[in-house]
Amino acid sequence: MRKLFKAVALGAVVAGTVANITWSQEGIDDPQREPFYSSLADKRVVFLPLSMGFDLTETWAAIMAKQAEHLGYDFDIRDPNWSTDAGAQALTQIITEKPDLIVVHNPDIQVYARLIQRAQKEGIYVLQVNMRSAYASEGYVGPDWIEVGELLAKTAVAKCSPANGGSGKIAITQGPLTAPASAYQIRGVFNILEQNPDIVVVSNQAADWDASKARAVTATALQQNEDLCAVIGFWDGQDIGIAAAVEEAGRQGEVSVITSGAGTSTACENISAGKFTDYINYNSKGQGRDLNNLIAELLQTRPEVGKTKISLYSPLTLTTAENLKPDSCYRLDDLK
Repeated sequence: MRKLFKAVALGAVVAGTVANITWSQEGIDDPQREPFYSSLADKRVVFLPLSMGFDLTETWAAIMAKQAEHLGYDFDIRDPNWSTDAGAQALTQIITEKPDLIVVHNPDIQVYARLIQRAQKEGIYVLQVNMRSAYASEGYVGPDWIEVGELLAKTAVAKCSPANGGSGKIAITQGPLTAPASAYQIRGVFNILEQNPDIVVVSNQAADWDASKARAVTATALQQNEDLCAVIGFWDGQDIGIAAAVEEAGRQGEVSVITSGAGTSTACENISAGKFTDYINYNSKGQGRDLNNLIAELLQTRPEVGKTKISLYSPLTLTTAENLKPDSCYRLDDLK
């Protein structure tokens, strides 16, 4: 009997081995593949940016459009071209069309808050990118702006503190004061400056994301403060105006321009040219992937609208001419 049991056991092992070999050679169906694709097919996602035509929004749109094409759902863009009123009208219209999901780039902390709530009441998922409304929806993808502000200020303190040989004088150029990137970022800046009373803010003005305004306010600050040590700006698209004013005053290399942005190749070119001395890269290419992942997750799992609250804060990289590498930035054209 023992010999019989051993023979049966050995036969089972051999049969199992043969079955496994045959199985691996022929392959098997992935049981999760069909549910994944069918959950996304024919769905509809709409993106409402501040405006198209600049690196942040073009990056997110290119990456989201690629996933939509690959997975078979519709992706649409409504461009308000920097107009808050046009954006509110567009969002109202989008809600009446009842897409499955809306991606919103908020121009203001409050302006879209009620409309986002309304969208959710209509059963529409809402993701917010880069700038967060006062009302939290299913998800936010973008920088922790308070952390960005703190890192900007720490960099300015290290360069400009009298203890380190600096004059102690800095200027700050914000975007619109009610924009989330300004309201949260300036809080982060002052979290650090309040701990460093030897740093004096000689100018703190809004340039409204406009490079020409940033250039004008920086030129004035430079004229009024011959020993200005650094200018903190809140977005590189605006802050190229700061760099221009510093260069025109003949003070490039003397006055630090400290800013942040998407991390496209133009940013690295400006770092290499000495226009930006310190650059906080929040990598919008990575943000695009985060958006895609959240879109896929929500449309697959279908949680109750309004119950999910996810924040995916972007990793930050401080880039200077000293640590600049060929892969520090990405080319926007490569995404399209």
